[in-house]
Amino acid sequence: MSKSTDERGRLYLPKDVRDRFGERYRIVELPSHVALFPVDDDPLEGLRAAVGDAFEGDDADRLKADARRAIAREARDESG
Repeated sequence: MSKSTDERGRLYLPKDVRDRFGERYRIVELPSHVALFPVDDDPLEGLRAAVGDAFEGDDADRLKADARRAIAREARDESG
């Protein structure tokens, strides 16, 4: 499928693509091209669907807090 942008840089996706993949996309710039990846309405549920029961029993707030602590630890380790 080939699409062009309009004079304002907008890209219009066909209705069948939007119906299949949704209305929200993440734009990823790669060395040789640009890719669009659909963004789930509930990203955490999309992640759970992709990885199975790896996060079974964990809620979003706990996962965010764990990630923030890990990032803070890495920042401290890199700075000192």
